[in-house]
Amino acid sequence: MYCARAAGWIMGQASSGTVLVEGSGASSRCTAGTHCGRPVGSSGGESSSLSASVLVLNRLYLAVHVVSVRRALCLLVRDLAEVIHLEEGRFANYDFQSWREISELRGSCRHPHEDWIRAVNFDLQVPRVIRLLAFDRLPKRELHLSRRNVLARDGNRCQYCARHLPVHQLSIDHVIPRSRGGITSWENVVCACLACNIRKGGRTPHEARMKLVRRPGKPKRNPLLAMKLENPKYESWRNWLEGVHWDIGARD
Repeated sequence: MYCARAAGWIMGQASSGTVLVEGSGASSRCTAGTHCGRPVGSSGGESSSLSASVLVLNRLYLAVHVVSVRRALCLLVRDLAEVIHLEEGRFANYDFQSWREISELRGSCRHPHEDWIRAVNFDLQVPRVIRLLAFDRLPKRELHLSRRNVLARDGNRCQYCARHLPVHQLSIDHVIPRSRGGITSWENVVCACLACNIRKGGRTPHEARMKLVRRPGKPKRNPLLAMKLENPKYESWRNWLEGVHWDIGARD
């Protein structure tokens, strides 16, 4: 059972019952008299803060995962992790209680790219990086060829008409069609809008008189993490993600 105390301390008071807390792969449950998934009466800004991402390091300070704020807070309250915070060019370590105290001191001088959560009796700054205290396994250094990784590599832009579109309006196209012997590889799949994919059909780009925006290839960095790093709020992640090209469960 995850973080019964976190439910009471962090997410505000609500009707009694079973609480859902986002975990890795499946929902976990938290029995407390509060709602751990969404603070009652929260504003849109607080909801946005709860949906932010937190980078997770193992005990050896290597990046191994990306989780939601809800999951990170549960780990902190259970003393399974600590906050790693950049202060004046140096990193400091905080357990949950000390991070709460630091948040109270910093509450009067908040910065634009910070996220904050309103608890019952106090405000808490959302941590950007946490470190697991007992997990020392190393990440598998593999970058999976998945739909979301391909879309992220191509910046959610159709590689034929160059339009930026929402994810649900995009598809994956085999440059050399599978019916013509094309394989599913980084060098033969691209992001394509539905219209261009239908127009191209089972032909090659040359046969369809369609030109690729750029030649596809395997990315040197994890494309989902690269997109995250474009957001100023995740600037501190750069210290831990230098050279990381494998999957670490990056969230969209």
